[in-house]
Amino acid sequence: MAHSPLVTPAWLHERLSAPDIVVLDASWYLPAAKREPEAEYRAAHIPGAIRFDLDAMSDTESPLPHMMPRPEVFASRMRALGVGDGQQVVVYDGMGLFSAPRVWWMLKTFGMRDALVLDGGLPAWVAAGYPTEEGEGRTRERRHFTARLDRGAVADADDVARALAGESTQVVDARSGPRFRGEEEEPRPGVRPGHMPGAKNLHYAALQRDGRLKSPEELAEVFAAAGVDPRRPVVTTCGSGVTAAIISLALETMGHPARSLYDGSWAEWGADTDRPVERG
Repeated sequence: MAHSPLVTPAWLHERLSAPDIVVLDASWYLPAAKREPEAEYRAAHIPGAIRFDLDAMSDTESPLPHMMPRPEVFASRMRALGVGDGQQVVVYDGMGLFSAPRVWWMLKTFGMRDALVLDGGLPAWVAAGYPTEEGEGRTRERRHFTARLDRGAVADADDVARALAGESTQVVDARSGPRFRGEEEEPRPGVRPGHMPGAKNLHYAALQRDGRLKSPEELAEVFAAAGVDPRRPVVTTCGSGVTAAIISLALETMGHPARSLYDGSWAEWGADTDRPVERG
């Protein structure tokens, strides 16, 4: 079994003042949530946590939402945050487990081996009775950050098309059942409703209970119910590459890391009229 990337609030609280531990507040919300991550961070965050703005840290030149930036751009932005080589990074978000797995995946894909996720996020930290602080957060000294992109971990549309055409790799979509089946209009203009023919649907919410990841045994049942074999290669996908990482995180905790994550996800595939779309 692989080392789990999840840590508990108690684990983090015990190590919070350690010099090599860095905590990132990676809260990000869908527009429908009507929540402001920056304002929430200023009102209350884990003491010493650095604000990680997912959109600002992504490829700001791409027309697609929060795509992976170039390695040198990511390295420069991480240095400016004061995050660097040799540190252990713990990522959390304000929903429990929503956007933090995406940032964990980004860090891992850029070569940061010691990236972890706070299971249950800020709600679990507060529920455990641990303190928060308010304000802009402390400025930290710049540190050297080496970004080495694992290109194999980032799937593009052609990789996904090949996976769908073959028989060994499973494409697993984290969107809700109604969105997957095309029963709801897509939130982004010009994106068709439906899913990739041959993809399997596993809504990210089914992997959680109260904002925490279910146990490996429970996760195995969820994957089986969705017709997904964790022992076979998996490409994860979703609406825009955020909740796909929750499936990637779940697979990692089960000791079966996903092969890759489709960065463009449905925002790209559903808008490309050359790509096939299925409903139902």
